[in-house]
Amino acid sequence: MTHTLKIFIIGLIGAVTLSCAQEQRKLINGVSYVAARNPTDNSEVKHVLDVNANFAAVMPFGFIRSLDTPTIIHNTERQWFGETRAGATQYIKVLKENGIKVMVKPQIWIWRGEFTGFMKMKTEADWKTLEDSYRSFILEYAQMAAETGAEIFCIGTELEQFIVNRPDFWNGLIKEIKAIYSGKLTYAANWDEYKRVPFWNQLDYVGVDAYFPVSESKTPTVEEAKAGWQRWKEELASVSAAAGRPILFTEYGYRSTDFSGKEPWDSDHTKTTVNLDAQTNTTQALFESVWSESWFAGGFIWKWFTFDERIKGTEDSQFTPQNKPVEKIIQLQYAKQ
Repeated sequence: MTHTLKIFIIGLIGAVTLSCAQEQRKLINGVSYVAARNPTDNSEVKHVLDVNANFAAVMPFGFIRSLDTPTIIHNTERQWFGETRAGATQYIKVLKENGIKVMVKPQIWIWRGEFTGFMKMKTEADWKTLEDSYRSFILEYAQMAAETGAEIFCIGTELEQFIVNRPDFWNGLIKEIKAIYSGKLTYAANWDEYKRVPFWNQLDYVGVDAYFPVSESKTPTVEEAKAGWQRWKEELASVSAAAGRPILFTEYGYRSTDFSGKEPWDSDHTKTTVNLDAQTNTTQALFESVWSESWFAGGFIWKWFTFDERIKGTEDSQFTPQNKPVEKIIQLQYAKQ
């Protein structure tokens, strides 16, 4: 072999390696596609494409009456279309026809908005009922994810007490899911829960609903919010290294209201003061803090409604970035990858 040929082969191998690394590094720039009453269509997906998103989380729902009720009601005619199997399937079809990849993220809603992380049964019989009910719920959507070719499947969202109290169930459930679905797996842990999830090494991503507090200010500056991210970045990097898995923000985002960085998980609808700068600055700080980190796989902005033209935009104090200045920030960031 000549010296010139050796150099050519080494260069070719290097180029292929770099190309593979770049492909692996392509970030998930996602939106959380909210389930609606009606089917979606190309015009609604166009708004997702307009912000340069390459992924959408499709979120069918199950419902529970209270924190200690063991039965999950799901896929019924009384639910909104997008919350059902048929609706989620239709959403995925239209999204994928437009080149958007999908994470299927089944979620539970407890009456009056109780936090799912506190869901805990009082008796062994109720735990068994919950396990059977959750298995039925999640395996139905694992099957749907397999049938529709969804790229990622999320096995649960913010269910800390369920996981803490029933670890054997979750280990068995993951095996059952893998027998049905062959794509990537994650679990959406709350920001203060993810460090204690015991089964990350059985999944592909450490999933985090990233509502980390980053500022006490009414209107945080970008630099102030970035400073608030430092300790969380160190923690995220440590958990990622220990699990041997990248971090995926299964949800992230801030409200367009005062003190948006103080308790970012707060969805209290009585807080109606609009502060667009607070939302814009905290979102920009998040992008500048984590999006380029080697342990980071991407994230899904919370939340993206299909009926975009009806979003109040600059009059809205809730999470959605639609028709607000922060939408441009997301568009520019998502265009980089």
